[in-house]
Amino acid sequence: MQHKTQLTLSFLLSQILLLAWAEDLECVPGFQQKVFHIEKPFEFTEDRLVLNLKFDDCKGNNQLNFEVSNPDFRVEGDGSLVALKNLSGAGTALFVRARSEHAEDTAEIFIAGANEKHGALKEILKLEGNAGIPRQKRAILATPILIPENQRPPFPRQVGKVIRSEGTEGAKFRLSGKGVDQDPKGIFRINEITGDVSVTRTLDREAIANYELEVEVTDLGGKTIDGPVRLDIFVIDQNDNRPMFKEGPYVGHVMEGSPTGTTVMRMTAFDADDASTDNALLRYNILKQTPTKPSPNMFYIDPEKGDIVTVVSPVLLDRETMESPKYELVIEAKDMGGLDVGLTGTATATILIDDKNDHPPEFTKKEFQATVKEGVTGVIVNLTVGDRDDPVTGAWRAVYTIINGNPGQSFEIHTNPQTNEGMLSVVKPLDYEISAFHTLLIKVENEDPLIPDIAYGPSSTATVQITVEDVNEGPVFHPNPMMVTKQENIPVGSVVLTVNATDPDTLQHQTIRYSVYKDPAGWLEINPTNGTIGTTAVLDRESPYVQDNVYTALFLAIDSGNPPATGTGTLHITLEDVNDNVPSLYPTLAKVCDDAKDLRVVVLGASDKDLHPNTDPFKFELSKQSGPEKLWRINKLNNTHAQVILLQNLKKANYNIPISVTDSGKPPLTNNTELKLQVCTCKKSKMDCSATDALHISLTLILLSLLSLLCKSFAEL
Repeated sequence: MQHKTQLTLSFLLSQILLLAWAEDLECVPGFQQKVFHIEKPFEFTEDRLVLNLKFDDCKGNNQLNFEVSNPDFRVEGDGSLVALKNLSGAGTALFVRARSEHAEDTAEIFIAGANEKHGALKEILKLEGNAGIPRQKRAILATPILIPENQRPPFPRQVGKVIRSEGTEGAKFRLSGKGVDQDPKGIFRINEITGDVSVTRTLDREAIANYELEVEVTDLGGKTIDGPVRLDIFVIDQNDNRPMFKEGPYVGHVMEGSPTGTTVMRMTAFDADDASTDNALLRYNILKQTPTKPSPNMFYIDPEKGDIVTVVSPVLLDRETMESPKYELVIEAKDMGGLDVGLTGTATATILIDDKNDHPPEFTKKEFQATVKEGVTGVIVNLTVGDRDDPVTGAWRAVYTIINGNPGQSFEIHTNPQTNEGMLSVVKPLDYEISAFHTLLIKVENEDPLIPDIAYGPSSTATVQITVEDVNEGPVFHPNPMMVTKQENIPVGSVVLTVNATDPDTLQHQTIRYSVYKDPAGWLEINPTNGTIGTTAVLDRESPYVQDNVYTALFLAIDSGNPPATGTGTLHITLEDVNDNVPSLYPTLAKVCDDAKDLRVVVLGASDKDLHPNTDPFKFELSKQSGPEKLWRINKLNNTHAQVILLQNLKKANYNIPISVTDSGKPPLTNNTELKLQVCTCKKSKMDCSATDALHISLTLILLSLLSLLCKSFAEL
């Protein structure tokens, strides 16, 4: 505002200079004074003169008419500006448009305080050189030009004039700047001789609000002889933009039962016109409300701020009694301060009435019935409730609790998230013989707490009567599993254990028979009447059917019901070890070169399937060697290993070395075996072990055996 005031006061000074320097200039069509400043009165009085406007088209002012930007004012035919009614305010500026058969022009009227105007005048004088009008040295007078936007053709049209006090003979005007020789180019041009400034097209204030040009005077050769001087062109706003709601969608929430006057949301529109004029002064209004019940005026919008507030009593703002908890309001924003001539824009505001927990859940009936077979688990009944609050909210979702009748924790209740029903389940099997009936007391509450003036009532509790049906239950082994320890290799027919099974159906007086269900090794049998388990084969701890010294078998107990019921018992037999396995020797084959320097042939190891102490330490021995010379010996390395050593190099052949290995059991067991030794020819790291010579030791043993048999035969004869 201050900037515009300075510019317009500068314009006034320029008009004074024009009067001083160009009294004899030809008539210039338009307002004789284009900018006015008036003191803001306490109020404008109806039909009282505000000021006089002077317009001259230099051709008689035929068909002259005036238009005022504010509809509360009018201009009489003689140029008198008057108010149409008593007004306490009229904004900061008025624009008057004059149009005749031959010319048109715009005058701007600023409404301001005296201090502001005088201060602005002082600043302009300072800008002009702090010496007032007599010290003006410029020869070019370029007063600001005001051009309304959206002018209609024809173009170009004259909008102002630049004057040189020293005349323009032998000189010409040149105009430059944005809008002339800079983008957007060609909007303005100047008559080189007369200084008339013209506009060549329609202007849009919302695109460019003002242009800062420079005008200078040059000689005919183009050399600047005066200037440049700044020429300001201001585009006067017209109401050519509708208000727009840009921030949608607009959704507001308000809690049901809220007090009258509760703010729901704010609607804000945008108007691209000049914010300092009524063209962008917006007022808001509600055009339509849907639905219209319980009141067609549920909400009010502040016309200036755009705040939407409730205007009905809290009783009417009840979500559960409304036709719909969602309201849609068509909001209108109108510029020109809401006057009929203003442009409008609309948007839809959606207001949701949020639920609060003002209705407790209530069971649909006071007592529920359920029937369940003994020994069965799972859901047995669904408890239904009603709740008038908003579904899928914490004010609607139910929480169930068993408050009586569940000392053994056999029952649990959970909420079905889709239906809000309470799913009552048996989690521990029920026993008909212990109790055939159960009575539970269950309460229901909401996830969210009730509002302070609402409480849970008797309908928020219910009773569930549960009937347990008897079924034929299978016999039960005691204990289960059954444990027993036995030595392996006990005689066939030995008693292992007598099992004990009872029938839970004590009221039915049934008999029980026993049978073998799973006996992987086939070692056991059971007496069908008294349950005595005996052996039918030798129990072998080293059997593959034994895991970690334990043999497992399963047995059945079958009652005499119709149909019969079966119970399964598990027997674990822990087998104690006895020394019933001879040790084994490894490896059983060794090779050596006939010219080997290292005569340590092989390291032997021994193993035993039995358990300690029936295993190591092992005793290694060589059987008696035949022939005059001993060919090898055996040295013990540790409890489980020994080394065979040749006493001399042997010829290429295959030899069998008799070895015995004995465990430490009581009594000990000995394994007499042979180590096959191949003496091979070794050349260039290749070993040839093909049997070319007879087995020396084996042949000797065969001859000795034949002699022994012959001697025995003669003795019998």
